[in-house]
Amino acid sequence: MPKQPREILTGAQIVVRLLERQGVRTLAGIPGGAILPIYDALSKSELIHHVLARHEQGGGFMAQGMARATGLPAVCMASSGPGATNLLTAIADAKLDSIPLVAITGQVPRAMIGTDAFQEVDTYGLSIPITKHNFLVNAAVDLLEIIPRAFRIAASGRPGPVLVDIPKDVQNQLVEVAEWPAPGGAEPVPPPAAEAVGRAAEMINAAARPILYLGGGVVHSAASGLAVALAEKCRLPTVMTLMALGAMPVDHPLSLGMLGMHGARCTNLALDECDLLIAVGARFDDRATGKVAGFCPQAQIIHIDIDPSELDKIKTAHVGIAGDVSSVLEMLLPALAVVERDDWLARVASLKAAQPLRTPGIDDPRTPYGLIRAVADCLDDSATITTDVGQHQMWVAQAYPLRRPRQWLTSGGLGTMGFGMPAAIGAALAEPERTVVCFTGDGSILMNVQELVTAAEENVNVKIVLMNNASLGLVFQQQTMFYGERIYASKFKGMPDFVRVAEGFGVAAIDLDKEVEPLAALARALSTRGPMLIHASIAMHEQVLPMVPPGAANKEMIGG
Repeated sequence: MPKQPREILTGAQIVVRLLERQGVRTLAGIPGGAILPIYDALSKSELIHHVLARHEQGGGFMAQGMARATGLPAVCMASSGPGATNLLTAIADAKLDSIPLVAITGQVPRAMIGTDAFQEVDTYGLSIPITKHNFLVNAAVDLLEIIPRAFRIAASGRPGPVLVDIPKDVQNQLVEVAEWPAPGGAEPVPPPAAEAVGRAAEMINAAARPILYLGGGVVHSAASGLAVALAEKCRLPTVMTLMALGAMPVDHPLSLGMLGMHGARCTNLALDECDLLIAVGARFDDRATGKVAGFCPQAQIIHIDIDPSELDKIKTAHVGIAGDVSSVLEMLLPALAVVERDDWLARVASLKAAQPLRTPGIDDPRTPYGLIRAVADCLDDSATITTDVGQHQMWVAQAYPLRRPRQWLTSGGLGTMGFGMPAAIGAALAEPERTVVCFTGDGSILMNVQELVTAAEENVNVKIVLMNNASLGLVFQQQTMFYGERIYASKFKGMPDFVRVAEGFGVAAIDLDKEVEPLAALARALSTRGPMLIHASIAMHEQVLPMVPPGAANKEMIGG
């Protein structure tokens, strides 16, 4: 085999070449002085398309949208100082939702670190709590090891964000490269303990009232098909966390939909009666469990997770299995008996009949549920749905017919307003053949409204459905329900004309409030290629119900 020719390259050129070899074809970012050498090298790349975000947080969420849609690590870039600090929220969001991200930041030259130089901040120190791993690069030659390793760490085990901080002088250093490293990929996960899998199978076979509890790890592991097969073989009623929606089609006969704070009453009541909870790729988040001591009080617990530190962290498992969800389910399925469980399924069916999810106004497109249903009726399952955070997010989680994994992209753990639109742009860049719909609120869209111009510039096929109730809806709801109706700082006095704002950014827009035939206008807007804002007013008094009060057990739901 002929030897590779030696090349003398700068650290910046090495970074770009390694990203190309890694398969990166689109990345988002904003340049600045401390990262200009990398941008100069990037300008010569014929393989990588750079998307110029208008705020570093927006660029970070675009990368998240790419990663969430594909399951592969995506890249964002920012300069030092405020560029890096603006990126931190998107990195923290990726950490809490286990999203593979590689963030590359510029830093002041090494000799100036610690001098309070212009646009200097300790990016490495700031990012330690919110990354899976981070690097401060001290020599250009180290990039040959660090960049592939960053991708390997981001993708391996429980995915997460990795930050690489590169001083400007390191970017300019010359290095002779004799051999290029292999691209970094996910490392194999150790096989699960066969004994624990065997004990889990015995417990499932013996259970009278089991429930399958799916979390985001099922999606990350591409294990949705196996999870549905498990449910079908063992006749397991199945609940999903916010992050797992779509792992089982919402209209599957065994689906009980989302559990927790805004889950249907029948879902939370069934969990209260189960005698075995099979948690797969879920971490017992407080929004799912409510008061932990009151969550599934009669149940033994099987907990399957790729991250051993999650086992017994919040709920003690009777059987804890550390391993990749796909591998565990492949080992578990053959050991399971076919059990009909007619009595338990009849009980669950009676709960669904007596206490279903209430969706008032579902046939009226001028109500929250009706608007969501009308959007869904215009689309098929190939569409990708993103949301911001608030009432609209919960209404969509309750009512949109999600039927495939990676159809649903939302900020779960950190709950970041401003996530939805840039994530939708990223998803559309990663999968341009899909229609991407972002449901947002008037409070959320203003958090990263500047990315409308990025959507226009890239001509992404993103439809932004803006549910405008002139308030911070979930704050308003909680103040109404739990703070004696003392409404403070949650009603907006000034309200922009969102249609004109969108048009000013170069994005076409319609106002459903002014349409005589809103369903026809909605269908036209959703079928028109390119970015589009669809504005719809929602009554301020509309609430997301049922709701579990903070600190209460899930069975203590209000309303719905």
